Amino acid sequence: MERAVPGLRLAWRLSDSGRPVALPQRAAWLAKAAASGKFGLLCNGDESYPVTMGGRRGSAISSPGGEPLLTVHATLPQDEPVVAAAVDMLENVAEGVRARWGVVAPGPVRLVIAEQTGPKSGGAERPPHGLPMLKLPWNIRSPRVPQYLGWINYWSAAAAEAIGFPDPSRDAELLSRARRTASGGWLVSLTAAPLDLDKPEHLEALKRAYARFPEIGGRSEA
Repeated sequence: MERAVPGLRLAWRLSDSGRPVALPQRAAWLAKAAASGKFGLLCNGDESYPVTMGGRRGSAISSPGGEPLLTVHATLPQDEPVVAAAVDMLENVAEGVRARWGVVAPGPVRLVIAEQTGPKSGGAERPPHGLPMLKLPWNIRSPRVPQYLGWINYWSAAAAEAIGFPDPSRDAELLSRARRTASGGWLVSLTAAPLDLDKPEHLEALKRAYARFPEIGGRSEA
């Protein structure tokens, strides 16, 4: 993330009260957290422009394929510098942690993803905007299969193979906004600008992508 966003430095942690605390020895602090099975939550120390990055471990019983996984997540303001660096940022993080898959998704899109994922007791019968229902993580057979789509999508070589991307005869539009990574994965943007589901053309792009890849979200599984 620091390589992608000019001036960004994640050299603080958050205290129990949510205030930034400087980490002069960041690598040692992260190593100590990792030794206890954690990924410490880092931040940029600027409460007026908060950027955070951290991770959480999922148990085998709650993860796809019964394999315990580390989920890495980051939050940033959606301003011009961040939008301009979004593809590079996702590539750096995903390749750095050897991710199976990952996404960049604006906050409102993440809320819709949560509503798509189910079933949930007391939840809506159908996801919003006519989008498909996605399986809960522990009901997906393999960790290689992406659980959902975002604005920018990272698919490792294994994930791309699992969903059948790319097919030159079917994926010309997606390939026009895609690039290969050093490890053989792919970065694929569904739209040129950040995904906004209030824009009909953006919603249709998302629906087309879900229709193209029924494996995503475990929808092709029995």
